[in-house]
Amino acid sequence: MKVDVLLGLQWGDEGKGKVVDVLTPKYDIIARFQGGPNAGHTLEFNEIKHVLHNIPSGIFREDQINVIGNGVVIDPVIFRKEIEAISKLNVDISKRLFISKKAHLILPSHRILDAASEASKGKTKIGSTLKGIGPTYMDKTGRNGLRVGDILSEDFKKMYDSLTGKHMQLLGMYNFEYKLKDFEEGWFEGINTIKKFSIIDSEHFINQEINKGKSILAEGAQGTLLDIDFGSYPFVTSSNTICAGACTGLGVAPNKIGKVFGIFKAYCTRVGSGPFPTELNDETGEKLRQKGNEFGATTGRPRRCGWLDLPALKYSIMLNGVTNLIMTKADVLSAFDSIKVCTAYETTEGIIDYFPYNINIVTKAIYTDIPSWIEDLTNVENGSDLPPELIDYIHFIEKEVGVPVTIVSVGPKRRQIIEL
Repeated sequence: MKVDVLLGLQWGDEGKGKVVDVLTPKYDIIARFQGGPNAGHTLEFNEIKHVLHNIPSGIFREDQINVIGNGVVIDPVIFRKEIEAISKLNVDISKRLFISKKAHLILPSHRILDAASEASKGKTKIGSTLKGIGPTYMDKTGRNGLRVGDILSEDFKKMYDSLTGKHMQLLGMYNFEYKLKDFEEGWFEGINTIKKFSIIDSEHFINQEINKGKSILAEGAQGTLLDIDFGSYPFVTSSNTICAGACTGLGVAPNKIGKVFGIFKAYCTRVGSGPFPTELNDETGEKLRQKGNEFGATTGRPRRCGWLDLPALKYSIMLNGVTNLIMTKADVLSAFDSIKVCTAYETTEGIIDYFPYNINIVTKAIYTDIPSWIEDLTNVENGSDLPPELIDYIHFIEKEVGVPVTIVSVGPKRRQIIEL
């Protein structure tokens, strides 16, 4: 069997959690391969909205195993809160959530470093979620980090104190006031919560299950344009959000990758700072925000909104080897008489139709006007019932990017997904 990968093709918030939840019954195992609690994967069913941060989005299905892979960073405080929220729904996940020994831990001092660093940047800040993600990945690459497997050691407290001490020295460089105890509250309780679950050598487990013929879906967080190497640097996240990140974040060989599901919104959004060629700072942008309820699942921050960006989408498809496209939020565009799609950029160096090294050279997005569909999609159940204008929009995108759209989402709930 191959490992299928599902990831975002824009700046995150594409609707990955909901799609994973819907696809989960087709798989035996759902595995998160990167990111941390800066991700907010939203699922809606039984008239309840659920937001997951560290835990894979297949957790609400009874027959599937969920794995937090080695490429993920875990905040024990947030993890414990997630477990408590799920438990209130009478969902027993004790035997179907596995955690990699090699996943790194976010310490309270990581969160303080994150806040101090962001505060020091002033107007040049990148828009961090202040969850300690960046400093944790820095310790990982700097070979200082603490991993989940370390909590099983008798010397864990000593290891924790040693790394925290290093962080305190670094914080002396900043003019930043903090109380470590305020950030430590609940952290060791979270560690005890983690100990209640199966802590495994996840790379061995995943590969053994592949050899047994089990089907696996690798779930990404954030989006391709936030990738540490290929995103709009430096306004990016701290991990590899692209398909290759599934290999390093789970210990899976490249030849074990099967289908690659790329999710994109019918328009674009972005949270935080950084370039955004199709951003709409006008009434249309605000209308997109309100109709699409574009506010961060993790931070609550209003998302920046704009039209679909095809040069960026083609770039993401290329990087990931996307085989199947999934379009979300098609229902939001029902509110518009006409819509636009960016097909090229006007830059200081001329017109280009690709995503450049320095996106700041883009001075203007070049658009193609597309007829909209002025009808409610939220009750559509079959592809044959989609309005012809939406079908034309989908065909236009497919022709431009060379990959088929196989699923369209027409609302936030489980049932509002249509396979084409």
